[in-house]
Amino acid sequence: MDKRKLSLVAISASLLTGQSLAAGFQLNSQSATGIGRAFSGDAVIADNASVLSRNPAAMAMFDRKALSLGLTYADVDVTIKDVNYNTLGGPLNLGSENDAADNKVIPNIYYIHPINDSFAVGVGAFSNFGTGTDISSLNNSGASVTPVDLLGETEIITSNFNASVSYRINQQFSIGAGLDLIYGEGKLKRQGEIFGGSDVQSTMVDVEADGWAVGGILGATYEINDKNRLGMSYRISPTFKADGNVKFGFPSLNTYDEIHIPLPNIFQIAGYHELSPSWAVHYTAQHTSWGDFEHITVTGSNPDATVKSYQWKNSWLFSVGGTYTINQNWTARAGYMHDKGVVDEISSLSIPDSDRNWYTAGASYHLNKNSSIDFGLAFVRGEDVEVRETSAIVGEVIGHTRSDAVYYSMQYSHLF
Repeated sequence: MDKRKLSLVAISASLLTGQSLAAGFQLNSQSATGIGRAFSGDAVIADNASVLSRNPAAMAMFDRKALSLGLTYADVDVTIKDVNYNTLGGPLNLGSENDAADNKVIPNIYYIHPINDSFAVGVGAFSNFGTGTDISSLNNSGASVTPVDLLGETEIITSNFNASVSYRINQQFSIGAGLDLIYGEGKLKRQGEIFGGSDVQSTMVDVEADGWAVGGILGATYEINDKNRLGMSYRISPTFKADGNVKFGFPSLNTYDEIHIPLPNIFQIAGYHELSPSWAVHYTAQHTSWGDFEHITVTGSNPDATVKSYQWKNSWLFSVGGTYTINQNWTARAGYMHDKGVVDEISSLSIPDSDRNWYTAGASYHLNKNSSIDFGLAFVRGEDVEVRETSAIVGEVIGHTRSDAVYYSMQYSHLF
C-alpha cells in the first residue's frame, strides 16, 4: 500500500498525527479539557471519557456510559537558522528554513462503559507520538559540498488503538489495565547533490515504511474522599518495527527488510483537590524514558546498520492548573506546564528539541446536565538552541533551532 493510501486510511480512522511539541517527539494533544489545564491532573480528574488516554483505572469513577470526541489543530512554528560548517576559507552558510514543519489536525475519540459497580471497560483512539520536519531545501544552497546525510525529510506518525478495563477494589482504591495496538508510519529521506553543480543526486537514506506494534498501560487511583484523589499510570511502549521501502547506505545504497524505532515508556502521577464548590486545583508529574531512544536501526538480508544515533536522556514534565465553576453553564480552567528537553550530548537538526513552557486556558459550556462542549488553547514556547551535529561528508555542522506552537482544541462530551 503506498504512502497516499496509508494516509487516507489513517484520516478515515480519525487518527492522523504529526509534528510534536513535547519533549522528543511525544504528543500532548489527547483532549481539549487536557490542553486547557496543561494536562494537570489528567490521570485522575475523570470529568469526561478522555481520561482513558492517561489512566484506565479512572474509568471506575464513571457510573454512566461516557463518550468524548475531539479535534486539535496545531499551528506549528519550527525554524532552523544559519546552518553552516567550517571550510579552509571560513564558515560556509547553507541558509535557513523558517517553515520546517506543517500544521496538523489531530483527532481523538473515547468511550467508557460501566458494567457494574466493580467493572468498567473502555476503548479509545488517539496518539502519543509523532514528528515531522523537512529541511531538504538547505540542500539547494549552492555550496560546493553539502551535508546531504543531515538535511532531508523526517516523519514519524503513530496511531494508538486502546482497549482497557478497570476494577474497583473498594470505595477508595481502583486499578486498571489496557492494551495498546499501535499503527505507525516512518519516512526518512536524505537525498541531494553532495557536490554542488554536479547534477548528480546521491541518496543516503530512503525509508517509507509502516507497521503495527503492541504496548500496554497499567493504572491505579486512590480516592481519599469525594473532594480529593490521586492517580498514577505506567505506559509500556514497544520498539516499533516497520517494513516497506527501507534503503540505507553510502556509497552503496543497500536494501533492508525493517526499520526499528524504539518508543519510550511513560510514568505519571496526578492529583486533584476540590477547595470549594467553585474551585479545584490539580497537578501532574510525568517521566518519559527517552533514554531508550538510542538508535534508529535497519535489519534484513544485509548486515544490521544504524541509520541514526540519538542517545537521548530521560525527561520529566511538571504541570499545575486550576478549575473554576462559574455557573451551571460554564466552567473555566487554566494551566502551566514545564517540559524538559531530552537532548544530551548528541543533538539533531531533524528533530529539534529544547525545554518548553506551556501556557494554557480552556472552558466548558454545558449544553445540559449530560452534554458539554469543551475548548482548549495552548501557547507552547521553546528555546533558541544551538545544534552541533556531525556529518560524514563535511564534519561538524552548526545550526540554531526553535520550536513554538499554538494549539486550538474542541471536544464534545456526553453521558448516557
